[in-house]
Amino acid sequence: MTTELRPMAPAWIGSLKPYQAGKPIEETAREFGLPEASIIKLASNENPLGMPPKARAAIDSIIHGGARYPDPNGHALKVALARKYGVEKNWLTLGNGSSDILELVARAFLQPARADDDCNAVSSQYAFMAWQNAVKATGARLVSVPAKDYGHDLDAMAQAVSASTRVVYVANPNNPTGTFFTEAALCAFLDRIPANVIVLLDEAYNEYLEPALRYDSAALVRRYPNLVVSRTFSKAFGLAGLRVGFAIATPHVTDLLNRVRQTFNVNSLAQAAAIAALDDSAYLDESWRLNREGMARFYEVCRELRLDYVESQGNFVMIKVGNSAELFDALLRRGIIVRKITDYGLGEWLRITVGLPEENERFFAALRELTAVNA
Repeated sequence: MTTELRPMAPAWIGSLKPYQAGKPIEETAREFGLPEASIIKLASNENPLGMPPKARAAIDSIIHGGARYPDPNGHALKVALARKYGVEKNWLTLGNGSSDILELVARAFLQPARADDDCNAVSSQYAFMAWQNAVKATGARLVSVPAKDYGHDLDAMAQAVSASTRVVYVANPNNPTGTFFTEAALCAFLDRIPANVIVLLDEAYNEYLEPALRYDSAALVRRYPNLVVSRTFSKAFGLAGLRVGFAIATPHVTDLLNRVRQTFNVNSLAQAAAIAALDDSAYLDESWRLNREGMARFYEVCRELRLDYVESQGNFVMIKVGNSAELFDALLRRGIIVRKITDYGLGEWLRITVGLPEENERFFAALRELTAVNA
């Protein structure tokens, strides 16, 4: 008599598709026999300027303390964040990158959908894949609302909210499309969302916005107590390898997030580097300038090659190239790593990070060559 083997995990866990990060330089070097120094990575929206000098100095000053556990509550970093964004310390949750914040929100507010409670989270069609997985990992249902011009259709998203909706996720600017909506549009949207539904506003690329488009999202949390604002040090602040992010929310929501947060989720080096990077205005200004100039050059080359692109408010551009898998592989063989976004249903597109000027020009030269071959 045979015994049926039952799965050890819930069905929704087995159905998850692991998030595919940008291909590492080391892996590309091994796979294609290339020197690591010859490879450029324009795949993961990292800051091409590298780690801020002040952050490196901060790490050097505390590296001797690596045998001790980090401050589990991140007091010094929270003090710096509270001062920077005009909130109290108990409005802040620290994360192992902002993707950790997305996970915390999902774990705190979602549960498995049932026949008597169709627990769901609403997001846009091209929502960040890490958020989609975070929702599915809880067993809740993901409601994906069709995009409008590759961005959020906020009106349709508000209409999709039901009595079973617990969380609405919006990203501004959005990854991978780079689209953006204004503060006025955001407030009009928030006015339509029930007070018992959490709105998670992912602002990973906020520091790359044009000054005229920036708004005080921390102040909006006071106006809308169901709003959670997620930020990261991985992009403009140049600390992707250290994994540190944070959320701004009302004390009640913050308390719930900290109940599911791992105790030592942000290490000592990350905390020290983030404090130093937070007010390094010269580094941030240079990062913004370099990105704006690089973005303009991307648009110029796309127009030259008659390739469609989506105007971006992040530090990346989504370009329509046709057979993206073929072009992606051809670029890899030339030591240029970009990002396929097939998992988003964007099989004809590639997403390319704006790099240093010389890195961008090397990509453009390869793009000209490869598109001419396929013309």
